Amino acid sequence: SMSSETFLLFLKRGRTALPGPGRKKDGAIMADMTARGISIFQIAVRVADFAALTVAAEAASRLRFGVALADTPAIHVVLFYLCSIAAFFLFSRFGLYESWRGRSGLAMFGRTALTWGAVLLGGLFFSFLMHRIGELSRLWLSYWFVSGVVLIACVRWSCYLILCRLRENGYNQKSVVIVGYGPIGREMYRRAIECEWYGYEVRGIYTCGEEGIPERVKRIARQDDIPHFIEEQGIDEVWIAMSMESSRQLQEIQHLLRNVLVDIRWIPDTVSMKILSSKVGDFLGFPAVDINRPAVSELGGVVKEVFDRMFAAAALLALSPLLLAIALAIKATSPGPVIFRQPRLGLNGRRFDVYKFRSMKVHKEDNVVTQAKAGDARVTPVGRFIRSTSLDELPQFFNVLLGDMSIVGPRPHALQHNRMYSDLLEVYMLRHRVKPGITGWAQINGYRGETDTVEKMRKRVQFDLYYIQNWSMWMDLRIIAWTAFKGWTGKNAY
Repeated sequence: SMSSETFLLFLKRGRTALPGPGRKKDGAIMADMTARGISIFQIAVRVADFAALTVAAEAASRLRFGVALADTPAIHVVLFYLCSIAAFFLFSRFGLYESWRGRSGLAMFGRTALTWGAVLLGGLFFSFLMHRIGELSRLWLSYWFVSGVVLIACVRWSCYLILCRLRENGYNQKSVVIVGYGPIGREMYRRAIECEWYGYEVRGIYTCGEEGIPERVKRIARQDDIPHFIEEQGIDEVWIAMSMESSRQLQEIQHLLRNVLVDIRWIPDTVSMKILSSKVGDFLGFPAVDINRPAVSELGGVVKEVFDRMFAAAALLALSPLLLAIALAIKATSPGPVIFRQPRLGLNGRRFDVYKFRSMKVHKEDNVVTQAKAGDARVTPVGRFIRSTSLDELPQFFNVLLGDMSIVGPRPHALQHNRMYSDLLEVYMLRHRVKPGITGWAQINGYRGETDTVEKMRKRVQFDLYYIQNWSMWMDLRIIAWTAFKGWTGKNAY
């Protein structure tokens, strides 16, 4: 067996700390040690999970029945043993015992909750087959689910914190080679260095250009030297950070690494591609990357849709006196209709008519839309007030009820502006991959009203795309709250 000092050296320095005259022998010892370490660690975590589920079941019994689990109706005890044993074996099938190094802790928590919920659903189905589901307390099952998720997450979070502290002190490190040192390669290096708790040590960088690499890292001068460097330095992972434009070179590197027995990761250059998403899924049996599917198009989009309709109905009901007062003021002070309609592009470029309170004198423009400017003579006195306070936008709650718009999203622009800016700004039309909104991320950050320069429109589009890429219901609620308290007025709204 290996001494504790040697084991610590192995953790801290990797393969080079292993004794032995030859690399092959060292590699065999390393593989054996790694396999044993992983097995012991996984068994320990499984035992900890079982203990957590036991404590959770006892807590659920105390909360629901006021007695220990053993004194509850028999179906609860049977379900406890069935689900705990199933979890002991099935958690690994759902990837809960895989290395989570460098991945999101929130995603780990979500997977834990989904997996434990699936196990309990299986137990519930078993109770149904045994004709005992009527004896099962649904409240007890809910308590067990919630407390089980919390305790299992605590077990993993504790392991994660311990491993992070070890990695920050030089233990449990993984050595890395980065192939390609463009924007993605430099960003990967920066994150590996700054996030010490991930435990990655970049030892070598291959670049075919003249990019300067950090002094502490060895440069791999020739492409053909990559496999030799990996073997000589005892590298654990290879990160390929080359753009898709280098597809031929990627094939050459893949061929070079065909016999290299280490983890190889390809990090596509999604930054320069300016895409909305990079979610990988299965399509017709092949892995596929959705490059312009917004986050709102998934299950959360259904929640957003329901929320939008309910919020719009409530707003129209609550604001009906104000809507009536504005309509009467417009009708009394200037001739013409109360509501102004103008065509806009909605979701995926579908046309619809946006509703606004009329704020200008009735006039006609031939295929030209002139944005309102400070002191614009076309704007009526009432119109000047409702434009500066964005009250002219209130009828768009009807657009939300009709399904043409959302409460939060990129503001809809005139069709002529769409045609103009789609040629001037490369990613302008991507903002139409979601429904336009009454308010948006760009508006609460000051980009509302007149866009008399291309730079102003570019900044607005940047904020719109940030919203689409990072959408969440929580983000929508923040934008709505900000709009309600501060976002109705602005210096650029004429």
